[in-house]
Amino acid sequence: MSFQIYTKRLRGLFAVAALAFVSFLFAGNSWLSHLGISSLIIAIILGIVIGNIIHLPSTFTPGIQYAAKQLLRTAIILYGFRVSLQEIHAIGVYALLIDTTIVTSTLFIGYQIGTRLLKLDRHLALLISCGAAICGAAAVLAVEDIIKSEPYKAAIAVGTVVLFGTISMFLYPVLQRAGMLGLSNAQFGIFAGASVHEVAQALVTGSSISQQIGQTAVVVKMVRVLLLIPVLLFLSFWNPSAATDRRKKLMVPWFAVGFLLVICFNSLHLVPQSIVKSINAFDMLLLTMAMGAIGLETKFSKIKKVGLNPLYLAALLFAWLLCFAALTVRFATI
Repeated sequence: MSFQIYTKRLRGLFAVAALAFVSFLFAGNSWLSHLGISSLIIAIILGIVIGNIIHLPSTFTPGIQYAAKQLLRTAIILYGFRVSLQEIHAIGVYALLIDTTIVTSTLFIGYQIGTRLLKLDRHLALLISCGAAICGAAAVLAVEDIIKSEPYKAAIAVGTVVLFGTISMFLYPVLQRAGMLGLSNAQFGIFAGASVHEVAQALVTGSSISQQIGQTAVVVKMVRVLLLIPVLLFLSFWNPSAATDRRKKLMVPWFAVGFLLVICFNSLHLVPQSIVKSINAFDMLLLTMAMGAIGLETKFSKIKKVGLNPLYLAALLFAWLLCFAALTVRFATI
């Protein structure tokens, strides 16, 4: 029986694997790489285009759904090889507190404004807020798995990450060089890591000042990635879709626990760096496949119904991150 289930998934898995391969080819373009556009972003865009132009047979569905769920969870667990406890310790308690403050405040403000002022669906407001507050597309994917939202909502949230993360990469270095942020170069590295949406975007933003600043930005950014764990655990207790259903069982996100365990294991440095790089490359493949699968399940008709309010929320959170992170870093660090 289990063999039959796996064979049913093969067509869909081959489809998302092919999509991921094409995405990596595009991501290898020097111009896109310079902009910090990763294979994840390309995969969801290609997936949306293909899913809306080509009517895939129903036999592809099991494999596509498997990639969007099970492969995603495995990828989130392996994502822990990108973070170590030593790196977290190295940035200091101030940077850790800054990250925590920015993540929690952005989540709260984004959800409240999204649901109350802009009247967005709770899932959509939460996904956009998590994408901005924590770690971009990876956070959107992980949270989407917890709250069980529709694929098109995750696609919209990822779109906002792409747009405003790209704006950050160009705008922040200009503001820094003009002295408008009031930050030293060292502080700018912390600021970039604490406010830019994606890891690759944070690296590009910091590296535009210097390579060392870029490394600082990445480390601070990875601490924000670590904060994904308590957010996922919180959402397993408080789920917008289950707010009126008291009978719903608590679902512990074991992949979040696995993510934490991998971080701790990675901190022991038992695995050679060359193997860690290979694991990270495989992890990026799984994430790209999951992103492509979500794209294939996203329909333009549903996106159109949402309107411009998601963009307004993302813009407000972008402005909040820019102003609040700059002020916090300026007065909380030396």
